[in-house]
Amino acid sequence: MSRLRMGIVGTGIMGRGHAEVFAAHPAVELTAVSRKPLGDATVYAGYRDLLASGTVDAISITTPDHLHADVMVAAAEAGVHILVEKPFTTTVADADRAVAAIRQAGVTAMCLFNHRWVPAYAQAKEKMPLIGEPVVGYARKDDTIHVPTEMIGWADRTTCGWFLSSHDIDLLAWLYDDHVVDVFATARYGKLRGMGVDTPDAMQIQARFSRGAVATFESAWIYPNTFPTMVDSYVTVVGEDGVIQLDRQKENIQLATTQGYAYPRNMLQRVVHGVPAGAYRDAIHHFVDCVLTGAEPLISVESSRHVTAVLAAAHESARTGAPVRL
Repeated sequence: MSRLRMGIVGTGIMGRGHAEVFAAHPAVELTAVSRKPLGDATVYAGYRDLLASGTVDAISITTPDHLHADVMVAAAEAGVHILVEKPFTTTVADADRAVAAIRQAGVTAMCLFNHRWVPAYAQAKEKMPLIGEPVVGYARKDDTIHVPTEMIGWADRTTCGWFLSSHDIDLLAWLYDDHVVDVFATARYGKLRGMGVDTPDAMQIQARFSRGAVATFESAWIYPNTFPTMVDSYVTVVGEDGVIQLDRQKENIQLATTQGYAYPRNMLQRVVHGVPAGAYRDAIHHFVDCVLTGAEPLISVESSRHVTAVLAAAHESARTGAPVRL
């Protein structure tokens, strides 16, 4: 295959982001979208009509978190390659049927955990042998309240854990080269419920990995909108022989205007001289390259299924107040 015909299911913020990256890729043609116009692509009423059209070789799934699984299964059954936004799914049952359909069909599939392409995180992976066996880690990813109250209209059908900690669980499991076996989690409700959005304000997940290392995953999305970045992201990993710290709050630029003070973000998404760049673009291009060459993606659907299992167990723990073994 020398050229990839791409479709997008879900044409919100992330769908538009995918479309911009595909439009700048010389080997990709955006041919179909569902359900709102994007560029010159043909618009279909739903994903089943899009898949039945025969106009796509692969699709990006950028729907709300809880709607990924059905689209993945249908795409796999149609022999269409799959790029899906994180989290992979929001139930283990959905993850299992998606993985089964993908492996049975033999299509290329990848969940877009784009943090693996952030240069500092990729460098941390290379440097992990220098700090020895992992001992303890901490990953914080907190959003301003703009995100659950204005940016997305389906915050009541997900949580900050699914929306934010999914990235960090994938990242630390990759850095540790290990998998989680036990979790204990707590969730706090209050502010957002008071605003009519039935979702936790914050979650904290304690995880134990199979070789004995532990990690804490913090997520919240009630920071005031005056915070200088929409996302506050920080990771530390302590090993037996050293420590790695990754602070992404400031990304080498500061901006002060009469409206406020900000640290504009640029590691994930940026445009350089009119061309999309950054970890988000690099991750999507990696998927395209894998489809065109037949290579295996850096992120397997099985590892993405594991992230779903960790978060499902964490939400069960938060509900019951008891630890949960995976």
